[in-house]
Amino acid sequence: MTTTRVLQRQILPIDRDFDVFPLYVDTQPAILDADKYEVGSNRNARELNAATMRQGVNTGDTLHPDQIESRTAVRIRQGERLSFGTYFNAFPASYWRRWSVVKEVTLTVRVKGAGASLTVYKSNAVGRSQRVDAAENGTESGEVRSHAFELTLTPFVDGGWYWYNVVAGDEDAVVESATWTAEVPDELGQHNTTDIAITTHNLPDFCAKLLGQLSDEDLLPYLDTVFVMDQGTKHVTASEFFADAEKGLQGKLKVIEQGNLGGSGGYARGELESVRKGTATYLLQMDDDVVCEPEGIIRAVTFGDLCRRPTLVGGHMFNIYARSRLHSFGEIVQPWRFWWQSAPGVFVDWDFSARNLRSTRWLHQRVDVDYNGWFMCLIPRQVLEEIGLSLPLFIKWDDSEYGLRAKAAGYPTVSFPGAAVWHVPWTDKNDAVDWQAYFHLRNRFIAALLHSVYPKGGRMVRESLNHQIAHLVSMQYSTAELRLQALEDVLKGPEHLHGMLATRLAEVNAFRKQFSDAQLEADREAFPAVRRTKPPRKGRDGTEVPSRLKLLMSAGLMPLRQAKPVRSLARQYPEAEIPAADAKWYRIARYDSAVVSMNDGTSAALYQRDPVRFRDLMKRTLAVHERYRREWPELAKRYREALPQITSPEAWEETFRPWIEQDAAQGED
Repeated sequence: MTTTRVLQRQILPIDRDFDVFPLYVDTQPAILDADKYEVGSNRNARELNAATMRQGVNTGDTLHPDQIESRTAVRIRQGERLSFGTYFNAFPASYWRRWSVVKEVTLTVRVKGAGASLTVYKSNAVGRSQRVDAAENGTESGEVRSHAFELTLTPFVDGGWYWYNVVAGDEDAVVESATWTAEVPDELGQHNTTDIAITTHNLPDFCAKLLGQLSDEDLLPYLDTVFVMDQGTKHVTASEFFADAEKGLQGKLKVIEQGNLGGSGGYARGELESVRKGTATYLLQMDDDVVCEPEGIIRAVTFGDLCRRPTLVGGHMFNIYARSRLHSFGEIVQPWRFWWQSAPGVFVDWDFSARNLRSTRWLHQRVDVDYNGWFMCLIPRQVLEEIGLSLPLFIKWDDSEYGLRAKAAGYPTVSFPGAAVWHVPWTDKNDAVDWQAYFHLRNRFIAALLHSVYPKGGRMVRESLNHQIAHLVSMQYSTAELRLQALEDVLKGPEHLHGMLATRLAEVNAFRKQFSDAQLEADREAFPAVRRTKPPRKGRDGTEVPSRLKLLMSAGLMPLRQAKPVRSLARQYPEAEIPAADAKWYRIARYDSAVVSMNDGTSAALYQRDPVRFRDLMKRTLAVHERYRREWPELAKRYREALPQITSPEAWEETFRPWIEQDAAQGED
């Protein structure tokens, strides 16, 4: 016996935000030729066509906000066409084909308006569209018809979408609703529920507004408990938006206050609470500084319910500052470098307002991933119970490590189109040189020791050494020191991870304050004026991008330059001001001092060359990397043997004990 299950429905933006219209409906034509060499091309052809491809196809036609009549209905002016081949309303057929039990779907579209016509299309993995079927309303004014189309998923092995376009006839047409349904076994006919884990730290209003978005009436039946792990001093409960959000969640909200254990500590507490409670099928990890599309959570749960095996279902990430721009569509960990990156064929920062889905070949490939960022990721409770909770890493690499761990246990991750949040893009952060540099490197090495398929971590040790030397010649001594501490802490072994979780951040921040490159100033006048002993050679300011040959020469010569004494004037005055966009090692290394801006645009720091410190750091750098070359196999064995214990609920309960006991005492009072 089977039951009809709704897989996806037509939606429009809740707040009628003009910036996100291209993600829901599309007034633009589909012009595929501009990037016709993109999919399946070699890298050179890809680069040659990138500029042409990004020019876009926008004709200037727009949809007025007043045409959105409800969450599911939109009005099309007489004689005009509107496409629903968009990120949120096209149907990602290839993902359903690959991962789910669904074999056929039914599209039902309800249209009002005399003479309105409807056409259904599909695409293949290289973006070519094909007309599938069509229907038309009668000639009677105001006529409403429901048009149903039976659609197979057979031809979507490698990629492709379904979508529909509607053209208004002799009067305005209203597309009142559209649903994609499938017949599924009776035991899969009812949706399951999910807990949500949100870790927050001093963002009370942002977090409270997110809770308000989660109180969507269509989403509530899919929610079991919303856990907020509040780890800051500015509590979400104090936000002016909290009371309404709490009321809207109708008793499903639980706020847990604990010390700052980072993202991994917050998420692990949510995982522990969800596993111990045992009433929800899934746990959805979600950042506190996101804007959520509630329908995306419904789709993630629905997809998870119908997957062939327990599957982690991730959402995509759009830029919260430029909301039609897709920032993350699919991530992998490159095994030789053991570094996260976009999956093959994926372009970052893709602007749907400039080039729509139907005109973009690469978006029609199915993109397979290793993990999904925990800005939005649905994890089956069964997986948590079998492979353990997240690693005690504070921040960075907890989500990617977990995806790799789940994959090794037979549980895939799917970054699922149509489920997404808006989040601050990581390109606007400065986390490679600030206090986060410690956690970046330490946790990358831990993850590689656990999951690298190469005997000594592939390129890990060599690349770490190269990066360390780049920081040293760039006068980023605080970063270099933190990276050394990170490597030394990894060598101490996995037994120390839980013990340092609550204290390491404070220690790192206290340590780095002694370095001038870590002393940020918001006011440029806090630094002396630029003065140089000699003017730039031939007037060149050094912003030119060097050739590969010059880059290799610089890599060899700049460390040797550190043996020279510092120019006397540079001890008192910076020799240059370097914007964040130009702050590459090969430019900074030319100077003995410089004022360097930070990526977030809020501050700058004074970098000053110190030959004595350079020699000390270089000596320690070479020694610690040599240890990794010798000790990698044994160290990897230690971490892999310890993994089940350090990710167990029991280990995490011990870490959380002070706050669990505090909550219990307050409950007794």
